[in-house]
Parts: sequence; C-alpha cells; structure tokens
Amino acid sequence: MAALRVLVIPGSARAGSYNLKLANAAAAVLREQGAEATVTDLRALALPIYDGDLEAGTGVPEGAKTLVRELAAHDAVLVVSPEYNAFPPPLLMNAIDWASRLPEHKAAMGGKPTALLSASPGALGGLRSLLSLRQFLALNPGMLVLPQQLTVARAAEAFGADGALADPKQQAALQAVLVALLQTAKALRASSPSS
Repeated sequence: MAALRVLVIPGSARAGSYNLKLANAAAAVLREQGAEATVTDLRALALPIYDGDLEAGTGVPEGAKTLVRELAAHDAVLVVSPEYNAFPPPLLMNAIDWASRLPEHKAAMGGKPTALLSASPGALGGLRSLLSLRQFLALNPGMLVLPQQLTVARAAEAFGADGALADPKQQAALQAVLVALLQTAKALRASSPSS
C-alpha cells in the first residue's frame, strides 16, 4: 500500500511564525511515521481577498485551483492555525473561501480527515481560534475534523534547536494527534471502493 499523503497547511506565512515551526515539526513526525507530508504555502497562492464581483469578472484565481488540486491529491489534512483576535487568520479563511467556489472542492475536501494544531505566545495556545476553525471546516467543505487537537502555549519557548517541541509531553501529544489522523485516513482508504 502506498504511503499516506498529508497536506500540512500553516495558517501563517509570516517569517518566524510559531505555527510554521509547528507545521514543520509535525511534518517531520509524519515522515517518521511513514507518511508523505507536504507543507503548503498559502501566501504563494497569491489569492486576493474574496470578492464576488472579482469572481464574476475574472473567475476563480489559479491559486485556489492549485489548493483544491493539492487537497484532492492528499489522504488527510493538518491545519496549523494561529489566533488573530480569537479567530483563525484571514490568510487561511480566505484561501478556504476561494477554494469553496470551485465545484470540485466537495470531492477534494468532503469527508477528508483533518486535524488541528495551534501555537501562540499566550497562555491558551490559540485554543479559541480552533473552536471556530473546527466549525468552519466541518460545515461548508464538510471536512472530517478529528476531536484530537493540540495547542502549544508560550510558543516562544516551545521549540528546541532542532525545531521539534522541547517538552516531551507536548511532543507526545503531537504524536498522538498525528497517529489519530493517520489511523483515520488509513481506515477511510481501506473502506474506499477504489482501494
């Protein structure tokens, strides 16, 4: 059986982003567990702020089509989202909004096993953003958002020199989320008529 493919989506493209660090740390763990992990760059998609008039005039941007193709090509999704004013960041929400404008987004995203992570300098680790992100991803695109999640508080001190989480308990919690994601994706693949 081919290795499971996981699309890792950092919700921040900012230089030095704790969530990008967490995304890369998670991708390393996924690879250790035998999966293929692709860390995507939402900024590189060059998506304008969603505007119905823009869509009517020029269509859905190529970046949204690229994102939907990436989603379709992977067995599972890992979203690593910062918290902006207690909500997920506009970069992430806008990308999903644009992707949802394509008819093929339902096949690419519907029922796709998805896990959530967040890192923040604050004491809650971005927990508040994951509450609304969970609902957002489960509703329109119909993603299968796992109950397991991880928030990394005080992220400025959370990472070691090797890029992994420095706290063994947090590293174990990250591994548990990723194992659940891979197990769910494997089970869904096994039950698929095409498998």
